[in-house]
Amino acid sequence: MDNAGKTTILKKFNGEEIDTISPTLGFNIKTLEHRDFKLNIWDVGGQKSLRSYWRNYFESTDGLIWVVDSADHPRLEDCRRELQSLLVEERLAGATLLIFANKQDLPGALTATAIQEALDLDSIQSHHWCIQGCSAYTGENLLAGIDWLLDDISSRVFTAE
Repeated sequence: MDNAGKTTILKKFNGEEIDTISPTLGFNIKTLEHRDFKLNIWDVGGQKSLRSYWRNYFESTDGLIWVVDSADHPRLEDCRRELQSLLVEERLAGATLLIFANKQDLPGALTATAIQEALDLDSIQSHHWCIQGCSAYTGENLLAGIDWLLDDISSRVFTAE
């Protein structure tokens, strides 16, 4: 969803400045290296007008990171619906799902457990998933989430040596 912090998370990982971030129109692609893995990350715009284009980016997806604004209570139902519609996409079948419950540093932010309930994550049986409370602004728990994602993907994807 828009304004959840996707671009801020990506910039924080890359050590880039996060003071001025504009809404993503279209997509950004970044390559991150972490723990001997090379991650090609597609940061796609979350505005309602762009969501129909998301499926153009699903090819060869091993992991999906869904970022939630934990302080934006009124849009959690929309967030749940959008996530549920993504998870039935054939090209995302088997992809590992990491949900970042972002903006935990803001007053009134719901806990990761409350976000888990609001998004009905316990009903997801089609994907391995994990929810991680975090703050893109402070960087708190971002690496913990990525480490889980990498562990899950590498446990099920065979690598040729």
